[in-house]
Amino acid sequence: MTTLRRRSVIAGATAAVAAPSILHAQTDLPRGPIKFVVPFPPGGSTDPITRTIQAKLIEQTGWNIVVENKPGGTGVVGATIVAKAPPDGTNWLFVFDNHILNPIWTPSVPYKDSELFPVMQIGRSAQGIAAHPTRPFKNFKDVLAAAKAQPGKVSVAVLAASLAQVMFAFMQKENGFEVNTIPYKGGGPLLQDGIAGVTDLAVSSLAVMMPHVRANKLNLVAVTGEKRSAAAPDIPTLAEQGIKVAPSYSWWGVYAPTGTPRGMVDRMHAAIVKAVRSPDVTQRFVEQFDMDILLSAPEQFAQFHASEVAFWGKVIRDNNLKPE
Repeated sequence: MTTLRRRSVIAGATAAVAAPSILHAQTDLPRGPIKFVVPFPPGGSTDPITRTIQAKLIEQTGWNIVVENKPGGTGVVGATIVAKAPPDGTNWLFVFDNHILNPIWTPSVPYKDSELFPVMQIGRSAQGIAAHPTRPFKNFKDVLAAAKAQPGKVSVAVLAASLAQVMFAFMQKENGFEVNTIPYKGGGPLLQDGIAGVTDLAVSSLAVMMPHVRANKLNLVAVTGEKRSAAAPDIPTLAEQGIKVAPSYSWWGVYAPTGTPRGMVDRMHAAIVKAVRSPDVTQRFVEQFDMDILLSAPEQFAQFHASEVAFWGKVIRDNNLKPE
């Protein structure tokens, strides 16, 4: 079993979930509407996670919070809106993992990374790799053997401009095999084609994939994390199957316009920590989204962001990957 390990900048993040001190620069959040911008349409995972936090914050604080869906450009439209918004505590961006790759895929995005301040990583979930039940793949070692025997024949559905797309490029280069990676613009069509057998394999977050696995519409052959998932404890990780791999996760995070007073950032951070720690929210996130709850401090999230951009950005450049 060989695993290529990156420096883990989130190690111990679960233990370090204590809200950052808000004793310095204490600043009240605005009384007017606070906007939680989701750069995707309703559905998926980011929208319900954001709305769950919104509802709990309203219950616990009485704040006037609205969720605004601003889809477009794999999250670029919504991210740009928040990056260019006044840093007055009224705008907060809730993102999925593909957010950090957008400036790498498309250098001409209308905002800079430096215009968004990393507030926190809410949590993460391993991804699943599943085959159509008619395919002869019991595990990923079977996929590897088939891909080596007939390069380019095995088809894999991934989200366009996603970590899954980059992860497969990395695995192919490190393990000497070739598949036909097909980028999809939405998770719905991706899973529909996977279930229909249009593609041999589909890659998605376990939260979205597991209902179809339990219904025997997909056969889970591997998970992408460092350890097995509680949602599928019998399914080995890629590393356990002898695949050279960098562990990959779906994750959710929060950003604010750079320049937002640190007191406001700390207050929002503390409020979200309290909301997510509520037993009903924790239960939903764990059971519905297979989430490892992290609630990292801004400094930890900034380190994680930089590390992911450096590592996966190199994979994109080395393999000349395109988002579509």
